[in-house]
Amino acid sequence: MSGSTLAVHELSFVPEGDEVVVGRLDTGSYAVFPSDGAELLKRLTEGMPLDEAAAWYEDTFSEPVDVEDFVATLHELGFLREDDAVPEAPAAPVRFRRLGRAAFSPVAWVCYLAVFAGWSVAVGMNQDLRPAPSQIFFVKSLLIVQLVITFGQVPLLLAHEGFHILAGRRLGLPTKLRLSNRLTYIVAETQTNGLMSVERRRRYLPFLAGMVCDGVVLGALGLIAAAGRQGDGGLSLTGRVCLALAFTVVMRILWQFQLYLRTDLYYVFATALRCYDLHDASKAVLRNRVWRVLRRPERQVDEGQWTEQDRRVGAFYGPFILLGFCVLAGITIFASIPVSVSYFRIAGRAIGSGHLDSHFWDSLLSLCLNAAQAVALIVLARRKRREQRPTASLAPSGPTAAPSTS
Repeated sequence: MSGSTLAVHELSFVPEGDEVVVGRLDTGSYAVFPSDGAELLKRLTEGMPLDEAAAWYEDTFSEPVDVEDFVATLHELGFLREDDAVPEAPAAPVRFRRLGRAAFSPVAWVCYLAVFAGWSVAVGMNQDLRPAPSQIFFVKSLLIVQLVITFGQVPLLLAHEGFHILAGRRLGLPTKLRLSNRLTYIVAETQTNGLMSVERRRRYLPFLAGMVCDGVVLGALGLIAAAGRQGDGGLSLTGRVCLALAFTVVMRILWQFQLYLRTDLYYVFATALRCYDLHDASKAVLRNRVWRVLRRPERQVDEGQWTEQDRRVGAFYGPFILLGFCVLAGITIFASIPVSVSYFRIAGRAIGSGHLDSHFWDSLLSLCLNAAQAVALIVLARRKRREQRPTASLAPSGPTAAPSTS
């Protein structure tokens, strides 16, 4: 084995201080290597025989290396090609790269800022344009409200994810959209394969692009509502629909501040703090502290599977997690509860009126539809939990998967 060479997949090497992020663009699998390990891997990818690579390492860094153990690690990471593997085909050109550049060109940014600034001025001059829970009920029919809010968000969600995709495509990355369910709700996510293969400063826009889209959409909806006022100054039906959808956009923006989840802003924080898996590292550090206090060392996990920076920052990540829960509490108190109370008050009044009129059947159908949605999502969540299997971390100093922005 010592005189042989390795067949290595095409890898990217991105320096990060004293470490190097190495990964495969095609699979989005990355690992953090010490700089000397990354240099050794580079030699192996260039075709240097294993015995020569070991001698080079010892001469360069004045210490021996266990080549067989290093190769085993590379194999576990999926960096090595099997002997009978089909040769890798050339990567297909990334589509919509020009569109991505146009979407984030200086002209585009000026337009985005103009829309948001115009909305800010309009909101300052008109109280009824300010986002409020009551705007959800733009007509008396609960069923119509529910259907419009549910299906009206689909193009807005796709626009949010589309901006993530375009921001990645702008960098030449093969970003793609996927759907998944978390707990009892379905989310759309952009799989940003290859984002760790670009410089740190270039990763922020792909993470923040969705919020940029939400800000522009919020402004556009508010301006449409303001422009469509009726002769008496009241809002038109179109304007009320726009404000109802705008309120859901505000909730989506606030949702990003729940930093105990892997939200867009979480990835921004993790990137700025030079972390790769801050979410799991912070939870592991916290759990280990609890088990140490309870004198249950057998329940502790090996923190060595995360980088030193992840562990260091994770030890002080508590305030950010607390901020996320405060945001959740605020959304619940000032948005979810008022909307729910109004919904059930309207439905209860219609059903308890004793009249089998249109309002009765409208409210009953709306309640049934909500119940069916809740049951379906709970079933999906349970099925997903049954299908999940525990996985082990295989990176030499903290693995990182391709980020998913939602």
